[in-house]
Amino acid sequence: MVKIKSILKWFFIGLVLFFIYAPILFLTINSFNATDMIQSGWKGFSMEHYRYFFNFDNEPIRVVLQTIILAIVVALLSTILGTIGAIGIYYSKKRVNSTLSTVNRIPIINAEVVTAISFALFISFFGIDKNTYIPLIVGQMILCTPFVLLSVIPKLRQMDNNLYEAALDLGATPTKALFKVIIPQILPGIIAGFLLAITLSLDDYVITAYTKPDGFKTISTHIYGLSKNNLTGPTIKAAYWAFTAIIFFLIVIVVVGANVISYRKTRSKKR
Repeated sequence: MVKIKSILKWFFIGLVLFFIYAPILFLTINSFNATDMIQSGWKGFSMEHYRYFFNFDNEPIRVVLQTIILAIVVALLSTILGTIGAIGIYYSKKRVNSTLSTVNRIPIINAEVVTAISFALFISFFGIDKNTYIPLIVGQMILCTPFVLLSVIPKLRQMDNNLYEAALDLGATPTKALFKVIIPQILPGIIAGFLLAITLSLDDYVITAYTKPDGFKTISTHIYGLSKNNLTGPTIKAAYWAFTAIIFFLIVIVVVGANVISYRKTRSKKR
C-alpha cells in the first residue's frame, strides 16, 4: 500500500512537470528546426531562427528590448511605491491598516480586463495622451504595485522592531533608521517584489493593449498582432521560438547555479 502511494505521488508530480515543461521543450526543439511551421514537422537542424531574432533590422529583438526596458522602469517605480505603501500600512492604526489592505487586494482580485477598461475610461475622461507613455506605465504599475506590497508586508511582520526603536534611542533620525535598520531587514521582500513586478509587466497584454501608444509594441501585443499577418507572421513567430529557448536556458542556468551555491554554503557550515 505504501509503495502504491509513493508511485502515485511521483506519477502525479511527473505529470504536473510534464504539462508545465513539455510545451517549452517542444518550442525549444523547434527553435532549431529549419521550417517556420510546426505543422511541417522536422525539416533539419538550422540556426536561422536565432540569426533572424538577433538581427536588429528585424522586429523581434527590438520589441523584446523595449519590453524589457518598460518592465524595468515599471518594476522600479512599483517597488518604490509598494515598499513605501507597505511601510505606511504596517505602521498605521489597525482600522486604517485593515482598510488599506483591503483596497490593495482589489486590483489583485479584480479581472485584469476590468482594471484595463476602467483605467482606459479614466485616461480618456481626463484627456491624457497615450503617446506620453504615462498611461502605459501607470496602468502597469496599478497591476504590479499590489503584488510588491504583498511581498514586503510579510517581511515587515517578521523583522525585529526593537532594532528600530534602539536606533532612535541612540540618536538616529527616523529617516536614517529607516534606511539603516528597516530596509536591510525587509530587503529580500523588496527584491522578491521587484522580480515579481518585472514578470507581471513582461507577461501583461490586456492593460498594455488599452494604454500603449499606437507605434509601441511589447512581446505579448506583437505576437498577438502577428496572427493578422499571414505573410510575415510565421517567420517572426518562429524567431520567438528562439527567444523562448534562450529564456529557458537562462532560467535553468540561474536555478542550477543558485542551488549549487546554496548546497556549497550548507556543506561549508556543516564542516
